[in-house]
Amino acid sequence: MALEKDTVDVLCGLRGGMTLGSPLILAVWNRDWENWQQFMDPWDIIPGREFFTPRPGHADLAGTARFHHRDLRNVLERASARETAARVAGGGLLRCFLARLGVEVYSWVTQIGDTHYTGDFDRHRRDASSVFCPDPQLSREMEQTIDDIWAQGDTVGGAFRVVVRGLPAGIGSYTQWNQRLDAMLGSFLFSIPGIKAVQTGSGVKSGHLFGSQMHDTILPGHPKNRGSNNAGGLEGGGSNGQPIELTCTMKPIPTLKAGLASVDLRTGTPVSSDYERSDTCAVPAASVVGEAMTILAVSQAILMGFTQPSMDAVAQSFKHHRDHWESL
Repeated sequence: MALEKDTVDVLCGLRGGMTLGSPLILAVWNRDWENWQQFMDPWDIIPGREFFTPRPGHADLAGTARFHHRDLRNVLERASARETAARVAGGGLLRCFLARLGVEVYSWVTQIGDTHYTGDFDRHRRDASSVFCPDPQLSREMEQTIDDIWAQGDTVGGAFRVVVRGLPAGIGSYTQWNQRLDAMLGSFLFSIPGIKAVQTGSGVKSGHLFGSQMHDTILPGHPKNRGSNNAGGLEGGGSNGQPIELTCTMKPIPTLKAGLASVDLRTGTPVSSDYERSDTCAVPAASVVGEAMTILAVSQAILMGFTQPSMDAVAQSFKHHRDHWESL
C-alpha cells in the first residue's frame, strides 16, 4: 500500500461523465514498471531477472506445463494479482450502474488468522480500519497478527464477507445452468487469486442442519418476507429478495521470504523457491476485489434479464420488475 499510489486515466469511451457505448478504456499506471522495464521489454529480453524455480502455491509450475515457457517470469507476471486492479476499476464503474437501480454491494473482513469478527457491517468503522474490519479492537489484533507473521517471514490468510442489498427476487434463472446467479457469483469470486472457498448464506453449516432448521419460512406481506436468511438470498439459481450474503476464504499468500522446497527446472536440483516482492496478508485487498467481482456478476445477471438499448430503458424495465415483486 505504501508503494502503489494508483490513479486511473480514462482513455476512451467517456464524454462529459457519460459512457458513449464504445469500449471504455481505463489505464492504471504502475510506478514499479520503471524498475522492470529493461527485463520486460516487448522485443528484447535482457538477462538478469529470469525465473526457473516454481513457487509452491503459485501458477508457476502449472503455467509452464500449459504453455511450455522456459522462463517462469512469463507466467508469474500475468498470474500476479496486480491484474485485479482492472477488475476493481470495472467494478467501480458498474457500482454506479447498480446504484441507479437501487442495489448496493459492500464487503468487510471477518477473519485474519485466528481472529474472527462476527458482528454486523458498519461502513464508517470499516473504512477507519487498516484491515477493513468494523471492530476497532479486533482490527488491532489482526494488525498485530500480521506484524508477528511478517517478523517470522511467513504469511497469513483469512476471510471476508460480501453482501448485496436492494436486489428484488427473480434475478438470475433456474432455467439454464449457466444463468444461475449463485453459479455466476461463485465463478466470479473463485477467479480471485488465493480464494479457496466461497459460501452462500449458512454455507457449510447447512450440512449440519435439518430441513426444518435450514429453510427460510415465507411470511405474509408485500413483498414476501422470510423468517431467516440461511439461503443467503439465493434459491433455485436466482435471488429471492433477501440480502445476498457471501463468505470467501483466502489462503495465505504463497510467496514467503524464507522460501519453500522446490526444484530448479533446468537441472531438477532441489532448491528453495525465490522471493518476489509480496505482502504478508492480502485479505483486506481481496475483500475489495470480492466486492468488485460481486458487482460484476450481479450486473451481468441483470443485463442478461433486462436487455435494453440505454440506461434509462434498463432502469424503467428493472423498476417494472421490482414493482411486480413488491406486489406479490
